[in-house]
Amino acid sequence: MSENFAAFLYLVSGVLFILALRGLSHPTTSRQGNLYGMVGMGIAILTTLLLAGPSFGGLVLIVLGIAIGGGVGAVTAKRIPMTAMPQLVAAFHSLVGLAAVMVAAAALYAPEAIGIGTVGDIHAQALVEMSIGVAIGAITFTGSIIAFLKLDGRMSGKPIMLPQRHLINIVLGVAMVALVVAFAITQSYVLFWLIVIVALALGVLLIVPIGGADMPVVVSMLNSYSGWAAAGIGFTLQNLALIITGALVGSSGAILSYIMCKGMNRSFISVILGGFGGESGPAGADDLGDRTVKQGSAEDAAYLMKNASRVIIVPGYGMAVAQAQHALREMADKLKKEGVEVKYAIHPVAGRMPGHMNVLLAEANVPYDDVFELEDINSEFAQTDVAFVIGANDVTNPSARDDKASPIYGMPILNVDQAKTCLFIKRSLASGYAGIDNTLFYKDNTMMLFSDAKKMVEDIVKALAD
Repeated sequence: MSENFAAFLYLVSGVLFILALRGLSHPTTSRQGNLYGMVGMGIAILTTLLLAGPSFGGLVLIVLGIAIGGGVGAVTAKRIPMTAMPQLVAAFHSLVGLAAVMVAAAALYAPEAIGIGTVGDIHAQALVEMSIGVAIGAITFTGSIIAFLKLDGRMSGKPIMLPQRHLINIVLGVAMVALVVAFAITQSYVLFWLIVIVALALGVLLIVPIGGADMPVVVSMLNSYSGWAAAGIGFTLQNLALIITGALVGSSGAILSYIMCKGMNRSFISVILGGFGGESGPAGADDLGDRTVKQGSAEDAAYLMKNASRVIIVPGYGMAVAQAQHALREMADKLKKEGVEVKYAIHPVAGRMPGHMNVLLAEANVPYDDVFELEDINSEFAQTDVAFVIGANDVTNPSARDDKASPIYGMPILNVDQAKTCLFIKRSLASGYAGIDNTLFYKDNTMMLFSDAKKMVEDIVKALAD
């Protein structure tokens, strides 16, 4: 295959990747977007194989690798529950980072294979590209592992604050830059692996102080890192498809991180500095003071919603944990049959990763036209009879809007407290992932429904049928 034709095919795959991103921006076109992405990746892989022209033995190894990796990926994707999707994404990001490190190492030890020079005489430009790619890849690898452990509950969701952590990070960052310069000059294998070690340590130190409340930003940030790592290695390999793909993933992840930060009224720098949010804990008697909550039953909730004109459902991570999305859709269908207008309100940082709630509702076949983002539906709560909150804690906390002393003050919230009645399903009065008490629980128009989310919704469905 000629290089010009290969470049054309890589360009075609790049266009398909762009179309994939555009398709994934909306639920109604997401399947088509996935199809574009798969076709584009297929074209890129076949083009690379035809351009490289591997030997029979090499081709066997490549096919074997694709079969093993593809098989593991297919089985994992099929078995993984939707509640574990955030940690799965973090795990995949770690593999991208590890792949970048391994490819950079292969390029260093066999530069003739990719035309960047010979051992001990690699092109200076390739060395710089290799160093940047391996550094970002190693940071992505360990950072994603820490994110996976936090999201999966295998590590505390609380910020782990090391003494002098900022100074340590600065020292490691400066050391890594110095190592990159020295490696570009000397081409030393030792310096290469020192860059890897420092970057691995930096990945851990960057993520451990970040609390649970900032995890959606972390997931999108690591997604961006993985893209830039791939792009850096793409330059080393002189592979146009890898450069295009990496740049698209890196830039889209960066934009998504910005959107997430905006949705939390947090700066990107403040997220990186960490220290915000943690594991939820039960609210004790001392926390309540003189405040009381109004507690209701499934029958109470069914009566209120059955006699309402408009109900807005606000899903959160509690719905994901309980796997209540199918029961929730059934409840909504029954309300619609009673003539009630039902809508869903999604906060941009609800759940543990961007789009988490949208994915779960789509899995339950909730009509796309019934699902609205915060900025499109927030003004409707004041004219709504019932706001039905199912496990969405921090994103409905009025303190973010009213209390200037609150750590989450300024974060845009869903104004569920402005509805005539707010029904809130929760197991207890525990704080959310930000570790802050929710003042919504104690408002006069709030009725708490203490139960597992799925069981409560199923009980409401039964009450609606009576």
